[in-house]
Amino acid sequence: MRRITALLSTTLCLGAVSLSGCSGSNSGNEMTAPPEQKAEQPITLAEVIAHPRRQKDKARDQFRHPLETLEFFEVMPGKSVAEIYPGWYSEIIAPYLKENDGEYYAILLPNGINEGLDKRIAAYKEKYADIETYGEIGFGTLAKDGGPILPEASVDVVLTFRNVHNWMSAGYVDQAFSEFYAALKPGGILGVVEHRLPESATQDPRAKSGYVQESYMKDIAARAGFEFIASSEINANPLDTADHPFGVWTLPPRSRLPKPGSEKESDFDTELFKNIGESDRFTLKFRKPS
Repeated sequence: MRRITALLSTTLCLGAVSLSGCSGSNSGNEMTAPPEQKAEQPITLAEVIAHPRRQKDKARDQFRHPLETLEFFEVMPGKSVAEIYPGWYSEIIAPYLKENDGEYYAILLPNGINEGLDKRIAAYKEKYADIETYGEIGFGTLAKDGGPILPEASVDVVLTFRNVHNWMSAGYVDQAFSEFYAALKPGGILGVVEHRLPESATQDPRAKSGYVQESYMKDIAARAGFEFIASSEINANPLDTADHPFGVWTLPPRSRLPKPGSEKESDFDTELFKNIGESDRFTLKFRKPS
């Protein structure tokens, strides 16, 4: 396996030799001791999140809480982390692991599905080819009936943000979680963030609204062999009722609108959905048994 070595070094400083020879003095040669050097400290998640290169992304921090979320999922120095269908979080995780002796793997859809997607994949790879900033990113793919996303038992953490409804819709959610299980080392962590459907609602197996019940998610993970460890309300939004005209896509950032002149347009309250903000989300942590 490739190992990304963080570019951290300790500078050795040689003391200067000082000669003193004042007239009438018995002083001899004196060597000045070098000042104590402190080892450079690894960059923190908070520092990466605050970096100016994330200026365009910061507006969504209030809904995604990247610091608390990544700490909850045990993303730490030296870890190997795979993100499924990455994007927004790459700008945080990749440079953080690069500077902290870790490894980052981006699991993408394969080429050849359609031209638009191929362009997006190419643009992603081009952006994150900047090794000085993001390190040497590894790549894998996940698709229906595809092969392993990564070699077996090769990573410490697998993360997926708001993707479960897509695999439910496409009919391969169980396959996806089996792939995550295989890629994780024994004791490895699976972190899942997803749009939350209230338990009082009826779960559509295809998740056409984009919302998924926590209990349904836990059942999916359990079928793959995972142990449930903990949940967090980091990404909760009590204003979201999960019953919108266009599902979760009614809310920001998609903010889907009715077609002009349609029946839905007449009583559609754009400001209402804007003021709700992004969706209510559960944040669940699972472990592959040791």
